[in-house]
Amino acid sequence: MSHGAQGMNAWLVQRISAIYIALFLIYLLLILAIDPFLSFDGWQEWMASPLQTITFSLFFIALLLHAWVGIRDVILDYIHPTLLRLLMLTLLMALLLGEAVWVFKILLGAG
Repeated sequence: MSHGAQGMNAWLVQRISAIYIALFLIYLLLILAIDPFLSFDGWQEWMASPLQTITFSLFFIALLLHAWVGIRDVILDYIHPTLLRLLMLTLLMALLLGEAVWVFKILLGAG
């Protein structure tokens, strides 16, 4: 695969994830405006729905992919020493994977 195609894939991931994030936030704001959950039990009941678990899972996948592409590009553009760049990318990947495990543990515990 050429370098240009990789850049195009990153560009596409960034745009698609941004669209999903924006649509999800609009959906969430509308839900909260229509029926605000004022208790823990209300939130827990709402999050127990498989539809909510799926939409929140997709949101966090999109958010983590969006963060990976954006921060990775900044690291690649502005950190020039190879070892430091590799270290930063490795730390970023570990951080995002840790966040993914944490989020999905919470989401699967809610259902």
